[in-house]
Amino acid sequence: MPRRGAVTGSAGRPGRAVALSPAYYREALSALASERFDVLVVGGGIVGAGTALDAATRGLRVALVEAQDFAAGTSSRSSKLVHGGLRYLQMHDFALVREALRERAVLFRIAPHLVRPVPILYPLRHRVVERAYVTAGVLLYDLFAHSGRRGAGLPFHRQVSRARMRAIAPALSPKAVGAVLYYDGQVDDARYVLSVVRTAAANGAVVANRVRATGLLREGRRVVGVRAVQVESGAEIDVRADAVVSATGAWTESFESLTGGREVMRLQPAKGVHLVVPRGRIEASTALILPTSSSVLFVLPWGDHWVIGTTDTPWEHDLARPAANAGDIDYLLRTVNEALSKPLDRSDVESVFVGIRPLIAGTSSETTKLSREHAVDAPVPGLTLVSGGKYTTYRLMAEDVVDAALRDRRGAPPSRTEGVPILGSDGYEDGLAAVPALAADHGLAPDEVRRLLGRYGGLLGEVLEPARADPSLLGTVGASSGYLWAEVVYAVTHEGARHLEDVLSLRTRISIETRDRGSELASAVAGVMATHLGWGRADVEREVDAYRRLVAAELAAEGERDDAGAAAAMATARPLLPGP
Repeated sequence: MPRRGAVTGSAGRPGRAVALSPAYYREALSALASERFDVLVVGGGIVGAGTALDAATRGLRVALVEAQDFAAGTSSRSSKLVHGGLRYLQMHDFALVREALRERAVLFRIAPHLVRPVPILYPLRHRVVERAYVTAGVLLYDLFAHSGRRGAGLPFHRQVSRARMRAIAPALSPKAVGAVLYYDGQVDDARYVLSVVRTAAANGAVVANRVRATGLLREGRRVVGVRAVQVESGAEIDVRADAVVSATGAWTESFESLTGGREVMRLQPAKGVHLVVPRGRIEASTALILPTSSSVLFVLPWGDHWVIGTTDTPWEHDLARPAANAGDIDYLLRTVNEALSKPLDRSDVESVFVGIRPLIAGTSSETTKLSREHAVDAPVPGLTLVSGGKYTTYRLMAEDVVDAALRDRRGAPPSRTEGVPILGSDGYEDGLAAVPALAADHGLAPDEVRRLLGRYGGLLGEVLEPARADPSLLGTVGASSGYLWAEVVYAVTHEGARHLEDVLSLRTRISIETRDRGSELASAVAGVMATHLGWGRADVEREVDAYRRLVAAELAAEGERDDAGAAAAMATARPLLPGP
């Protein structure tokens, strides 16, 4: 396993990428059982990944364990935005917006291959009062973004006439009298998490998915590690560390309960539902933001699709398998249709995905009014909790929780992640400048090379290298998925994918980009994975059956009237071990 500081240069730049291969996984399990770490992070979403990277780049020996797959929860089911939260200005939460916009600028800089600008059109229904109100808010948003030495790197907003608005977004209702155009950032949330995990590994962290924490190891009152189980084999592992950090998101309360002490962090899980519809169904060249009675609705470009979301309602059922019900889908369609000249209906919905926001509980009964700020606490010595927050501010959350975990450690170095590029950023700009040459070298179309650079950045050559010996890997997975077989192989050999769902839902986004959610491709993809994971026929059949049962459960849930019915439908899918 990589040792502390082994691959970190003086500028904090990661060294050679670490392949999260099956061999790496075996070595990681051995290291978890035999070493004592400075920091052990429980939870492999964006905050856990960021925490592992923060601690590793301070020169500490770090381990990260995740019960399911990296980004399997909320961190793969967001609205795919890196933003300051324009609507939080309405709540007068200026500090949160300013903080998030500063972080947005950092993410553009450290991950240019993964975080990209997206223009967003705000249509107006009233010529004077509404335009003045919206313009004032967007102007303040821009001023916050461009204040300070770091800047934002995005254009200022601009006013759009009705004629220009119709040219940009013909799909909008004639009731709109004009618009305001502003800019934010967009990201493939799951791929970003995986890239941060791999950046942490490149800086010496030991990372392992499918390892679930089941208890705490104690010396007196002090927590000195966790008892964990490798979920596929059932093997127990004692992982020891000087400091344990829980970045378990919606599971924070259940993880904290392992201490047996008083509750210090109370959460209100909130369900966010998103629809995916074909790109051709809404004629527009920018994203849209549409005000609602309690929040806003986004219509965001996503390859050949639009993502429409989100809802914001309490969820009181299984955290591992949140589900949309028919009411959620009808609400989103009804709300977006208020702004469109040609309404959408259920037949336009290609897929649905749902995430759970771990909001810090307050006195409000409406989750839209609960805090998006994060909280850090230490219920017992040796254990530090972090929860709440926004995807965009994950890096600050990680910095805060590592600072808190190291509070008693003399001479602890400060955070360095503001200057640490995410894996794949090096070589990305050079790749963009050499697209024709790369396309000719690998036998791909230039547009395909650009797409791959936007997913892997400077690691593109590593992804495509096996295709030199096996050109069939340059073929497309299915007729219209848009992914290459080389990406499926890379997911297993370098990105830690261990199950079919890992590839279809997280390493690629086939599960939300195809109408059958990847069911028809499941057998072929599992067959390719089998070669690299040592699966036999029974293993392949089990993986395919589990995935198709999951899809069937999701579709059944979407026909239910309420959350209770949707949760019951989801319970028919392959059970997942709960918790972090």
